Amino acid sequence: MRSPAQSQGRGPALAFLLLRLTLGLNICMHGVSRIAAGPATFANSLIPMFQKTPLPVWSVRAFGLALPWAEAILGFLLLLGLYTRLALVIGSLLILVLTFGTALRQDWSTAGVQLIYAAVYAALLALDCWNDYSLDRLLSRSQARVGP
Repeated sequence: MRSPAQSQGRGPALAFLLLRLTLGLNICMHGVSRIAAGPATFANSLIPMFQKTPLPVWSVRAFGLALPWAEAILGFLLLLGLYTRLALVIGSLLILVLTFGTALRQDWSTAGVQLIYAAVYAALLALDCWNDYSLDRLLSRSQARVGP
């Protein structure tokens, strides 16, 4: 049986896991649903939204074709807890780029939602030391045992 001190020590790691899984599932499903519907369909739906911005159509379409795959991969890595720190950094940069596009469109309610995503990414990055329940941690332990 665990003492209360031991159980409390697991609380931050469990909280990190649940937040990482929630973000990972959310981001992964963004990508998977857009891939299932057809990346070209998603990319083409972005073009009218960006007509009044200085972004060229080709760049909006290219970004729209790549975004679902990036979301699916980043979300899956977060779900597994594999390359977690890298996935969080790239995800943060992706939110930065999305926020830039949203600000160009002056869609402030969507920008507010993106700010929440940015805060979650930042929190997970800041608390990365609690990433105990992950493939990253499992692999680092097995490599430590194999070492000299």
